[in-house]
Amino acid sequence: MKLTRSTIVVMFLFGLMCPGQSSRPVPPGMRHAQELEQQNERGFPPPDPSRRTLSIAELNIEAHQLAELAASVPQGVQNAGKGLLEKDLVEKLKRIEKLSKHLRSELDR
Repeated sequence: MKLTRSTIVVMFLFGLMCPGQSSRPVPPGMRHAQELEQQNERGFPPPDPSRRTLSIAELNIEAHQLAELAASVPQGVQNAGKGLLEKDLVEKLKRIEKLSKHLRSELDR
């Protein structure tokens, strides 16, 4: 009877030790990646929301500029159809594209 109890105790102790040994070790590359991720999270301050947003007045100014540029484009396209290409038509179109992208990105925030 004592032999059976001691055998059960020994088996129980081995059972407690086995789960710790059966866990898979973390590969060194994975550990390094986790460390870099933690450093990255600590290294950058959160974005400053006051710096990212433009005032409504600035957005209105850009929208007004966009409207003025867009209003001047149809006449330039008509002239281009007649063979007279305005020098700044392409620059106006690029400025329209830039303003519209900026306004869209600011309003999507």
